[in-house]
Amino acid sequence: MTGPVVCTTVAQLREEIGARVTRGARTVGLFPTMGALHDGHARIAQRTRAENDLAVVSVFVNPLQFGPGEDFESYPRDLDGDVARLAEVGVDLVFAPSVEQMYPDGTPVVSVTSGRAGSILEGATRPGHFDGALTVVNKLFTIAAPGPAAELRAYFGEKDAQQLLLMQRMVRDFDYPVEIRAVPIVRSEQGLALSSRNQYLSAEQADHALVLHRTLRALAAGELTLERARSAIDAEPEVRLDYFVTVDPGDLSLVEPGPGTLALVAAWVGPTRLIDNMRI
Repeated sequence: MTGPVVCTTVAQLREEIGARVTRGARTVGLFPTMGALHDGHARIAQRTRAENDLAVVSVFVNPLQFGPGEDFESYPRDLDGDVARLAEVGVDLVFAPSVEQMYPDGTPVVSVTSGRAGSILEGATRPGHFDGALTVVNKLFTIAAPGPAAELRAYFGEKDAQQLLLMQRMVRDFDYPVEIRAVPIVRSEQGLALSSRNQYLSAEQADHALVLHRTLRALAAGELTLERARSAIDAEPEVRLDYFVTVDPGDLSLVEPGPGTLALVAAWVGPTRLIDNMRI
């Protein structure tokens, strides 16, 4: 099996995309990641491959998304393993730049700000996180732009619901010629939403983390109120709740649970912070 072409510079990726478009590719699928790929990522990569003439996956641990005391240095990195996994699903190009390649002058002077929608929920706990995510994806849209002869589609998982909304708003607000496609959450057999940070969990902590999915499901079924769902999470050993709310999925404003609303939860399980969500 021939693996994907690994591009490490902006110029190389643009050259590869341009050559494929010249040869007839009319749709380019872009899946931005920070690597440490798991089965959830593989599902999104499969969608990217199946729905486009050219499938591109970026693997870049973006320092702008990490705040003081967060795990940028220790964030798991395994480019060889990531490339092998992406080869299995037939991805064409992997973009794996260095920090210096993406930010040659250090922290960019001009960046994208996420506004009010990026300062609540995850943004309240991780100030600047979404500004960093939007800034790097803004760059990726520009780098991977195939020109007028082809269409660019970008793929994001629904697990990061707030990030997905902000990406959709950035495309709409800036009139980018990019279609955002959302991919449903992939879970373990027990229900835990797959995440690169799950590898930090011990077997016992992973069992405790199941309370997040369990309470989301109970809330969605009308078996628990929000207050009782929060209490159930607080009662679980090694789990410390950050927030459990229901929001309007269009703008993340807080609403009472009801049909069409989105339940969002974030909690620390031991030292590991996890998020999950479910549509009511």
